[in-house]
Amino acid sequence: MASSEPGTRPEIDWPALTAEAADAMRHAYVPYSNYPVGAAALVDDGRIITGCNVENASYGLTLCAECTLVGQLRLGGGGRITAFVCVDASGSVLMPCGRCRQLLYEFRAPGMLLATVSGVRTMDEVLPDAFGPQNLEN
Repeated sequence: MASSEPGTRPEIDWPALTAEAADAMRHAYVPYSNYPVGAAALVDDGRIITGCNVENASYGLTLCAECTLVGQLRLGGGGRITAFVCVDASGSVLMPCGRCRQLLYEFRAPGMLLATVSGVRTMDEVLPDAFGPQNLEN
């Protein structure tokens, strides 16, 4: 998935990462919206983690794919996300909503990349002037 040459930016295999997101999407639980979403991310230790959306009858308690992905990140030992992609049922790339961008920001590696509807962007481009853990340090 990524090269490990010291001092270079790893090459991201976006088609493979997108395929992982599409596979995760097939596990979504969406009986109310019928709108499955899958997400996949490359972690700084080389792992690929995935997530899917999980709906609930109360709608407001629905978990986005990004939420379950971050849960997998924490359950798998942590780390930082270096690349992320999210797709719908047709495999089209989706832009994470503002809430999910904030969640991804919390667990990003420096220079984290996202596949977006307008191409690959950095987290700083899709959430400029973000509030994060650095703002809570005394």
